[in-house]
Order: sequence, then C-alpha cells, then structure tokens
Amino acid sequence: MNTEKLEEVTGEVTEGIAHIDLINSVVIILICFAIYKVISFLFLKSSGSIFRSKKSKSYIKMTRSVLRYVFTAITVLLLLQVNGVNVTSIFAGIGIMGIIIGFAIQDVLKDMIKGFDIISNDYFHVGDVIYYGNIWGKVLAIGLKTTKIEDLKTMNIVSVSNRNIEIVEVVSKQLYVVIPMPYEVSVSDAEKTIGDILSEISKLEHTEECSYCGVDELGASSINYRLRIICNPEYRLQLRRDALRCVLLGLEQNGISVPYNQLDIHSK
Repeated sequence: MNTEKLEEVTGEVTEGIAHIDLINSVVIILICFAIYKVISFLFLKSSGSIFRSKKSKSYIKMTRSVLRYVFTAITVLLLLQVNGVNVTSIFAGIGIMGIIIGFAIQDVLKDMIKGFDIISNDYFHVGDVIYYGNIWGKVLAIGLKTTKIEDLKTMNIVSVSNRNIEIVEVVSKQLYVVIPMPYEVSVSDAEKTIGDILSEISKLEHTEECSYCGVDELGASSINYRLRIICNPEYRLQLRRDALRCVLLGLEQNGISVPYNQLDIHSK
C-alpha cells in the first residue's frame, strides 16, 4: 500500500512538471521574494534600534537565515500546487520516505542544533575575533548550517560547518609586548626608555590604552620588561607589528642594543 502511494505521488509530480504554468510560477517567485525582502528589511530596521549587543546581532543573523529557508520551502510548495501537484499527497508520502530523508539531512540537523548552541551558550558572536584551528579570524555570520569567518591573515572568507566547531578561543582586547634590555642597562635607564616607547605606542592608530606592567623575566642574556596594550582584536596583528617597531626605534634612539644570546668560554 505504501509503495502504491509513493508511486502515485511520484506520478503526480512528474505530470505536474510536464504542464508547468510558467507565468503563474514566475509571479509566485517574484511575490514570495518581494515579501521576504520586505519582512527582512522591517525586521532589520526594528531590531537595529533595539538590539545592539553582539549576542543580539548573532540571533538576528540566525533569524534571517531561518526566514530564508522558510520562504524557500513555501515558494517550492506554492509552485508545486500551482502546477497541478497535489501537495497533500506529497505530505502523505513523506511518511514513507521519512527514514531516507532522515539519513540524508542528519548533518543539516546537526549543523542547525550546533548553531543555536553556539549562540545560546556564548561560544562566540558576530563581530568576535576567534582562533579556530589555524585560523585567526573575525566572525562575519552565524547561519543555520555554517559560520563564516574572515581570516585576518589572508583576508579570505572561510565557511565552517557548525557541527565541526568544537574548540574555539575568543581573542581578548589585551595584547602583551616584551621589551628585552641588556643587564648592563640600569633599571632606571630602562624604565626611562620604556616611557619613551609607551608614548610612541600610545600614538598608534588602533591603540586604546598602553601601560607598563614591570619586569617580566630575568632571562639568560636580558632583563625582559612587559607592556600591556588594549586594542580591538581585529587590528591586533598589525598593532603588534607597529608596537615592535616602536620598541626597536626607542632602543635605538636611546643607544641600547637588542640583547642576544652569548656564550662565554673560559680556558685554564
């Protein structure tokens, strides 16, 4: 009986496709597309003034993704109906193909569940800068199936299936830079030079705050002093390069050489 029902549904679909009503199909597609655009625009306009947090923006992106899939499904069903396919029979036949469809879309369901889990449990949000594997990137969108990340090293857009996202590090706004000084330089002279370096780093475009943390380590050939820089994680890589340049220039202007490992050999 189930086989007969499936054959009947398949026959109706085939017959409907053979008598496609082109004009009505085009009208339905245009109307559904226009309604989707209007609803999407109104939703973004109203939510933009109410929700401003990163988490809210992530939910907005997810909701738009859901809307897109819902309107696509509605459009397909309307097209089938207008072209003579009995949609009711199709739904009746879904029970027959349920197991097959379940296996086919299990990865999609995993992606959807993981997508909601990522947002609800604050893994990360749209606008965050994250480490994922060997990718250092900015989260552009969290969709039903994939998360889009802009790799800040290469500027490539990477799409990752949500089900594959397990371990992620959200990059903080704090950046630490170590300044090595020779043991021959007194602490007072070293801290005077560090003050000059701090002044230059503070002038860099993306520096929000810069402070001296103190002595970080007594190394084998140098005393290492630590600086803390606060910045938008999106500009962290470039700011680190610029800060290191300021360190080298500051040491050079104060007549201090960058220390390097030395080997002393004593003979009897």
